[in-house]
Amino acid sequence: MRVKKKDIFFQTLENMADTIVHSADYFAQQVSDFKDVEQFAKQMKEFESKCDGYTHTIIVELNKTFITPIERDDIMNLTTKLDDVIDGLEATTSRFFMYHLSQPDEYIIQFAEMLRNSAYEIQKAIHLLSQKKLLAIREHTIRLNDLENQGDELLRICIKELFAKVSDPIELIKKKEIYERLETTTDACEHVANMLESIIMRNS
Repeated sequence: MRVKKKDIFFQTLENMADTIVHSADYFAQQVSDFKDVEQFAKQMKEFESKCDGYTHTIIVELNKTFITPIERDDIMNLTTKLDDVIDGLEATTSRFFMYHLSQPDEYIIQFAEMLRNSAYEIQKAIHLLSQKKLLAIREHTIRLNDLENQGDELLRICIKELFAKVSDPIELIKKKEIYERLETTTDACEHVANMLESIIMRNS
């Protein structure tokens, strides 16, 4: 029996989601102890380049494919939103390296766990999209919204703590930017959820 070849768009979106999981997993592992920040930043850059390659594949395929499994704009927007997630993780890691951050703190570790959980929700949702199980995606978009709310709350807590405890202005600026970048990356995960919601609405 011949196995039907998976649609190139769905396959590439799945590859992107899988790469997001690998990078968020790696990010969460590395953040718990900053052994080799340079290597950490290098590996995250590789994950990001891999996703750029998938984005390129989708653009090339969109330009030569007449009939797509879902609307062309939806494919492109979803690809961009997925790419934003990995860009956020990579940009945060490069800040660890540039700012010579030697010690992670509990807030960075909590954000990393949140982002790891979000990555798994994205992966499950994208695999369901491939199977056209649209309504089943909802439970994952709800969880992504919830994780983003937790990210908002965590940002409020850690910024308040930062201003209460850190008096060195340089240290304060570095930490504040890192916390905000992490929270922006949880926003990027929610943007994936919102995009999936509009795909559900249009196709169910």
